[in-house]
Amino acid sequence: MRTTPFNASVLFALIWIISLFAVLPIGIRPNDEADEHSGWRGAPANPRLWFKAGLTTVIALVVWAGCMALIESDYLSFRSGWLAMHEY
Repeated sequence: MRTTPFNASVLFALIWIISLFAVLPIGIRPNDEADEHSGWRGAPANPRLWFKAGLTTVIALVVWAGCMALIESDYLSFRSGWLAMHEY
């Protein structure tokens, strides 16, 4: 069974968002001085969001390609292979 472009794009979007949450904390350092009332150190001074979006896209493409290869192969097929239901 072939994967439709809609299913493939939804899978990519899910993988991209999950990858984004893994990449966001990379290189973040809190501000040196905390707020005197709350102790909150605030948002990072240089979050480098475009770099992180690009890195997320590269990671998501690699993971997505692996997932698509696995989905399109017969290795995880419920119709044939080791996951197939046996007819009794």
